[in-house]
Amino acid sequence: MRTTRWGMTAILALLLFGCAGIDTAPTPEARQALAPTGKLRVAFLSAPIYATKDPATGELKGIAVDLGRDLARRVGVPFEPVPYPNPPALIGGAKSGAWDVALMGINAERAMAMDFSAPYMEVEQGYLVRAGVSIATASDVDKAGIRIGVLEKSGADLYLSSTVKNAALVRIKSLAENYALLDTGKAEVIAATKTALFAGAASRPGSRVLDGRILVEPIGMGVPKGRNAAAAVYVGKFVEEAKEAGLVKSAIERAGLRGVVVAPLK
Repeated sequence: MRTTRWGMTAILALLLFGCAGIDTAPTPEARQALAPTGKLRVAFLSAPIYATKDPATGELKGIAVDLGRDLARRVGVPFEPVPYPNPPALIGGAKSGAWDVALMGINAERAMAMDFSAPYMEVEQGYLVRAGVSIATASDVDKAGIRIGVLEKSGADLYLSSTVKNAALVRIKSLAENYALLDTGKAEVIAATKTALFAGAASRPGSRVLDGRILVEPIGMGVPKGRNAAAAVYVGKFVEEAKEAGLVKSAIERAGLRGVVVAPLK
């Protein structure tokens, strides 16, 4: 009986310790480094894999809002969303001190301006073909006379810039402009996250998202380069705890994201 009681006590202690680990508060040093203005300014791109705006209320909803709000709660400060239209603008905000934490695709160029966590999710990128264009597979896209719309400095842009040999890339500044290329006949194909492409295809009869993917982009959380190291360390721990506790998975499901999976634990 004594062994059983000690066993139960140990199990309960481990459970309590595990629950506490999921909601670990930052040290005063990390709190100051993360939120020097007294609020947590969370940056992300205006795209479905991060957040969408309710057309009736104007409220932002999505995984960036869910994770950003939970991080702000743990830090003990108000949450402030800071959406950007494109990657260069967001990176510019890192250099000017306009935000504290960002959710963004991870690559070497961005890592020069940000200290990233490990990925919290992985996102498929693909192609959406305009109605009436006879492209059936991804291998048919890279041909002379084909114009591919792509968000400047996005993961798709960086990948296609080094792989496309015959088609022409048409770089734009926002996702809305990418759709406009299709709608006005200025591109035969656009490249983006498959989540965005499925949403765009739904309102464009005859358009189609091609099977397969051109790449899988890791998405992480980062802090501006030069911040106190405590900020990056805490954000990295938050991401791992959010993955392990199922917070990332539930946020993906609430947002109805397609072509998106939780990244493996670090």
